[in-house]
Amino acid sequence: MILGIIEHDRGALNSQSLEMLTLARQVAADEGVGVTAVLIGTISTHLADTLAAYGVSHAIIASHDRLNEYAPEAWAETVVQIASANAPKAIMATGTDRGNELLAHIAARLNLPMAANVTQVTVGDSYAITRVRWGGSLFEEAKLHGKIKLLTVAPLVQPVSESPRGGVTIETFTPELDDKVFRVRVNSREAPEAGKISLAEARLVVGGGRGVGSADGFGLLDELAGLLGGAVGGSRVATNLGWRPHADQVGQTGTRIAPDLYIACGISGAIQHWVGCKGSKKILAINTDPEAPMMTKADYAVIGDLHKVLPALIAELKK
Repeated sequence: MILGIIEHDRGALNSQSLEMLTLARQVAADEGVGVTAVLIGTISTHLADTLAAYGVSHAIIASHDRLNEYAPEAWAETVVQIASANAPKAIMATGTDRGNELLAHIAARLNLPMAANVTQVTVGDSYAITRVRWGGSLFEEAKLHGKIKLLTVAPLVQPVSESPRGGVTIETFTPELDDKVFRVRVNSREAPEAGKISLAEARLVVGGGRGVGSADGFGLLDELAGLLGGAVGGSRVATNLGWRPHADQVGQTGTRIAPDLYIACGISGAIQHWVGCKGSKKILAINTDPEAPMMTKADYAVIGDLHKVLPALIAELKK
């Protein structure tokens, strides 16, 4: 079997798990085995039926009274115990911060190598893989060895496709966990603003950089996003200057987005920011510098002062 670790937050599915399952199906078919989803925490039980549409025929739900909140060591130990009982060909996870952290813990426990941000796999005694490196600026071809192959799937690269199954058989697994594996865990949460759209899930994002000029300048971006039903993000410069909170940062060290449309306002387009937004289906850049990297890479570009362009755009939308 191929074990696919499903990432969720208190039972809310991370859509990048579906990208992982799409590649996992291909690996499983080449290995001549099936895909088994690993769902950690009983709060995730309802996700099993959703996964049936993406090629999952069997799901293992890890049941423990302390697993519903994320704890990397405890989650990793749980997967190791599941792997020990099932001898999978490979263990796959999402290439998110959580997925990479979790699989790194698993690799350390199993004393096996791990490959992060994989885009393609050719199975064999060792797996021939292609993976994203250097913030998305190049692809590396490598060999992945190990009795169990451990890999995460690069986010926002693998197209999601369905492969409906008749249903999912569910198995409950209760791991044996010591208190020490709960040393690092989520123990409290800060609720987001009511009604605020998540950057990662938004279908339209308006981003601002140094060209916005100030925290007050983001008022135009907030108004535009509100009219279009989108979210507002910022470049690293904007968040470093305190114009936007870090949670709004789009980039390699922030949030990676994949909206239908990204409107980049006053953003030069440094590679760190480009890595975070290149998954967008379309990009519209607004900048006074026609040679800015973001302007040359965008699908559409408006050469002009955003403080004049955005008010005109907002006025037309209000009409």
